[in-house]
Amino acid sequence: MKSYRDLPLRWAELGTVYRYERSGTLHGLFRVRGFTQDDAHIFCLPTQLEDEMTRVLELVERILGRFGFTKYEIMLSTRPEKSVGSDDIWEKATQALLNSLKNKGWDYSIDEGGGAFYGPKIDIKIRDAIGRLWQCSTVQCDFNLPERFDMTYIDSDGTKQRPIMVHRALLGSIERFMGVLVENYAGDFPLWLAPEQIRLLPVTAEAMDYCIQSKKELTDKGIYAQVDNSGDRLAKMIRNGEQQRIPLLAVVGAKEVESGTLSVRGRKIGDFGALSVPEVVAGIKKAVAEAGVFTPPS
Repeated sequence: MKSYRDLPLRWAELGTVYRYERSGTLHGLFRVRGFTQDDAHIFCLPTQLEDEMTRVLELVERILGRFGFTKYEIMLSTRPEKSVGSDDIWEKATQALLNSLKNKGWDYSIDEGGGAFYGPKIDIKIRDAIGRLWQCSTVQCDFNLPERFDMTYIDSDGTKQRPIMVHRALLGSIERFMGVLVENYAGDFPLWLAPEQIRLLPVTAEAMDYCIQSKKELTDKGIYAQVDNSGDRLAKMIRNGEQQRIPLLAVVGAKEVESGTLSVRGRKIGDFGALSVPEVVAGIKKAVAEAGVFTPPS
C-alpha cells in the first residue's frame, strides 16, 4: 500500500528488448533485432505531473547537450479518437505537458490526435552534424497500465486513487544512439568520449619500457591509453595517430625517459611540451569532467 506522501516513485532500468525485424530492413546499429533501452517509469500524483515532466526535459537537455546535441525538433502528440481515460485526466495531462515545454522555453509542434490511446506524449528528435533528425527521447503519459495493474494510493482524504504513470527514454536505443554518435562525430570523438584518449609513441626501442610503465600509470588512473609498438618511424606513428583521430599523442625519446616526462601533442591543437604523467592525468580528467579540451595544469 502506498500513500500520496510516497509519490512520486521513479524507477529506471537499462532493459533489453527484441523485435524480429526482416533481414532486408536491418541497418548497422540503427535497426537491429535486439537492443537496450534506457527506460524509466515515474508514478506520480496528477498535481505532480507538470514538475515531473519539467524535470525529465531538463535531464534530456543536460544529457543530450553533453554529447553536443543542442538543436531539437519537438512534437507534442494529443488525444486520438480511440483512447482510455476520462476527458478531465486527458485535459490536465496535456496541459501539464504544454506547461513543461513552456517552462523550458522550447519551440514545439502539435500533432493533433497523434498520441497513444493511453496518453499524450512528447517526442524529441535531435539534429546531427549533417542535419539529419533522429528520434531519441520520449516522454509518455500512461492512463492504461495503472488501471490494468490496479495501482492505487491512499490520498489525503483517505480515498483510493489511481496514480499517473510516465514512461520516459532519454537516449532511446543505446545501440542506435552509439551509431548516431559515430556518424555525428565522423569518428573524431572528443577527448572525454574517445575510446583511446592518448597513445604513447616510443622513438627508440629503449623507450619502450618507460612507455609501458607510463601506460600502466595512466590506465590505473582510468585513462584510456595505448602504446604504439609497431616499430615504425616517428613520423609514421604520428601520421597514423592523426589519421586514427587519437586526441592526444605522447612522444617518448631518450630525453623524456631521462626527465620522466611525456612530450604531448593534441590533435588539431599542437604541442603542449613536456609534461609529467600526473600532469597528463590531471589535464585529461579535467577535460572529461567539463566535456572540454585538454589543457595542461598551469
